[in-house]
Amino acid sequence: ETVVALAAPGCSDYTRKQTDELTEWVKRPQIGMKGLVFIKCNTDGTFKSSVDKFYDADKLKAIATAANAAAGDLILLLAGAEEKTRKATSDVRMYMADKLGMRKTDEFKLLWVLDFPLFEYAEDDNRWVARHHPFTSPKPDHIDIMINNNPVIEAAAKYLEHPYASIKANAYDMVLNGNEIGGGSIRIFQRALQEKMFAALGMDAEEQQHKFGFLMGAIEYGAPPHGGLAFGFDRLCAILGGSESIRDFIAFPKNNSGRDVMLDAPSTIDAKQFEELQIKLDLK
Repeated sequence: ETVVALAAPGCSDYTRKQTDELTEWVKRPQIGMKGLVFIKCNTDGTFKSSVDKFYDADKLKAIATAANAAAGDLILLLAGAEEKTRKATSDVRMYMADKLGMRKTDEFKLLWVLDFPLFEYAEDDNRWVARHHPFTSPKPDHIDIMINNNPVIEAAAKYLEHPYASIKANAYDMVLNGNEIGGGSIRIFQRALQEKMFAALGMDAEEQQHKFGFLMGAIEYGAPPHGGLAFGFDRLCAILGGSESIRDFIAFPKNNSGRDVMLDAPSTIDAKQFEELQIKLDLK
């Protein structure tokens, strides 16, 4: 398991109610953690922790030093599977930054994310799943790793040691202030590589042909190298407008009932239309 700590400045005076609220926040399905460990770095140099019975003062001090925590700070620790824990830590970091008013709403920081893993590990099925989608190509220098290795995971506990865990996707995301505003990839255009991708996802040759035979043929007989990027202009406008939601920045937003108020859709369908389309309803 991975253990990650971050220091919330000036929060050592948090009450039990506040720390309980934080714990419940990380337990939500959107975050998915089992809980939080707290270490209060009191201003008098002492430490108070939710795990006092397991760690003495010297150990708590060592953790505080590793987390670059100062007197008056509150250390938050999360533990679990590495990727899930690091994502949750990022969510907690942004949540606390909002609560403490530390985010600068008048600054815009843009970056590209270029080194996504091509695969994720599905623990329940002990197999690989596509991180983005099964048509994303590996980076050029990782194609041989994919072609020349068996995707089967022999030992679940050692999946990170499997060659497929090191394969990076030839994909890219544009991120502004922590929000994805664009993303895309270079697609697979070689049949052998696409077959290997499907095999890694658990499809045998028969299933591949049944579900994607048309695609395999197109790739084999004429697909050039290709890729693209989808840009979220509505998300960009929401960020520039200081909003957390894109509702106010899309042309025809639906209401809370899922209706399009401009087109008054969905509308009622009469019996004649059902008959013309040869659709029969069996409502129970």
